[in-house]
Amino acid sequence: MSYNYEELSFDEARDLLRQWRESNERRSEEVVELWLTILSDGLDKIGNEKHVLLEQVIFAALDCHCYSVANNCIAILSNEFPGSLRVKRYQAARLEAEEKYTEAVMLLDKIVRADETNSAVYKRMIAIRKARGEIKQAIEDLVDYLKKFISDVEAWQELCELYLQMQDYSRAAYCAEELILHQPHNHLMHQRLADIRYTMGGIENMELAKSYYCQALKLNPDNMRALLGLFLTTNNLLNHYKSSGNSSKRKEVWKLCQWAQSQATKRQQAARAAPAAPGLSQMMLALAITE
Repeated sequence: MSYNYEELSFDEARDLLRQWRESNERRSEEVVELWLTILSDGLDKIGNEKHVLLEQVIFAALDCHCYSVANNCIAILSNEFPGSLRVKRYQAARLEAEEKYTEAVMLLDKIVRADETNSAVYKRMIAIRKARGEIKQAIEDLVDYLKKFISDVEAWQELCELYLQMQDYSRAAYCAEELILHQPHNHLMHQRLADIRYTMGGIENMELAKSYYCQALKLNPDNMRALLGLFLTTNNLLNHYKSSGNSSKRKEVWKLCQWAQSQATKRQQAARAAPAAPGLSQMMLALAITE
């Protein structure tokens, strides 16, 4: 829905910002425009929503690089709540948006020393490390963070991604295992660990990858990435068991490999009518199994 902001009344503008907050819509440019054209001159009429609206405007202004608007809103809050750690977080966010990372880290460090339970501040410091390309330091900080907030699933996911970026697959696998402990019914967690084990290579890792791909498919039979991963993994295992002479293992893996291939082919045929469907049949032909 489009709005002619110049024709909105004060109450309509305030209600519109409330609506965007409740529906988690960022709408940064519109928020700044409404603030500058309508709401900024009637701050005393906003009522109980004053502080949350100012927070909304601060982050919208930072998104749009309107630092003067953000500074004015931060100053209003700072005058009302001198020494507030929450207001200091807004100041750090402004410094971060302006790429004044050293000053931002110093301010965030002060907040952490005053409140060691403030997880959001720790995360901002780690994000700054990433923005500066300090991946190793970001990993160290994230490990320290998880010692305090061990149940933070998003932090484990981020640490896993950073280890993968550094090609430290064994530690990435450990993080993926932690994620499975926190979300055992999430098929994507099992698929992620299977992908890592497959990348690591070796018979033991291939066997583990096979098991986790199977579990991912058990939780979500429509997971095509897990299905293709299972096919590739069992195909690799077939070559090993063929050379090692382990006929019982080879027979078991052969059945699983045939099943994965047939399932992928059936789904590809079912989706053939869709022009954007990926050519799984070509991939399967390129990786044809020979008994």
